[in-house]
Amino acid sequence: MQDMARKPYLSREKTRHGKFVWYFKRNGRRIRLPEPYGGEAFNAAYEQALTGLVTIPARGKAPAGSLKWLVDQYKRSAVFAQLAPATRRARENILLQVLADPKNANGPFSAVTRSAIKKGMDKRAATPNAANNFLKTMSHLFRWAAEAEHVEINPCMGVSKVNVKSDGFHPWTVDQVEQYREHHKLGTKARLAIDILLFLGLRRSDAVVVGRQHLKDGVIALRTQKTGQWVYLPVFAQLRESIEATQTGDLTFLTTEKGKPFSSAASFGNWFAKQCQAALLPDVCRAHGLRKAGATIAADQGATAHELMAMYGWSRLGMAELYTREADKKKLARGASERLSNRL
Repeated sequence: MQDMARKPYLSREKTRHGKFVWYFKRNGRRIRLPEPYGGEAFNAAYEQALTGLVTIPARGKAPAGSLKWLVDQYKRSAVFAQLAPATRRARENILLQVLADPKNANGPFSAVTRSAIKKGMDKRAATPNAANNFLKTMSHLFRWAAEAEHVEINPCMGVSKVNVKSDGFHPWTVDQVEQYREHHKLGTKARLAIDILLFLGLRRSDAVVVGRQHLKDGVIALRTQKTGQWVYLPVFAQLRESIEATQTGDLTFLTTEKGKPFSSAASFGNWFAKQCQAALLPDVCRAHGLRKAGATIAADQGATAHELMAMYGWSRLGMAELYTREADKKKLARGASERLSNRL
């Protein structure tokens, strides 16, 4: 980061939301560089601005009819405001990457056709999830644009998502959980981190903000950032003991080694990955997988789909049923095996 900061016209600034962003600034004008820092889009936008291949927009309105103008209007809309904070940040980053190309930013949004969307998908073919997130973001943008009568047809209609063959994040096994907890003793920040993730079933974005202000009468009440759903989570003995044994922050249970709240879910995820490495766990063990492991363990112990929905803040029954169906398969297989053993 220091090497990059020495390059001309690069400035790192803190927004009113407490987030750090990068700008290319020259002659009183500036352009915000797309995230993540140091990524392909970031470096390309910087080089384009430096060499003059991109026109640095003056402060104020984007040219009417341009894609950047449409994106600016969309980001001011009630539809965009209603998205969960994490979803807004993710989609804004994707849109910034799209606008990093001056041909896209300054070109008319009416030129964005189904063919252009397909080309954007093909450009991201090596990373199917990124391609699907691009499609989802552009589809939401142009669905709003159609409703606002800026366009007649959503160009994303008829464009298919990429089929991603993946089971998602690796769910931790009980042995892996025990290995981590054996290495990171009670009273350490690393131990409290896994206890919060496992026993509360929170996403990283919620784990880094939960604190004593959310705890009353042995229950944590929290509105989740991703879905906006309220969850009510009882704090059982093991988690309560871990909280009491650890030096926590004033507003958040989890803090950095300097005692400060984590700046983002991503920074916490990177820190937690190092704690997993210290416990000699495989690289697939990450914070995401603990939520999946918790749901799997709870379902195996007899939790119903609606109980899982209440704990994990899921709004769709189908998500919870993924876990209860797997648990039912195990029970049925065990029953069949026992019957076979008794028959023989």
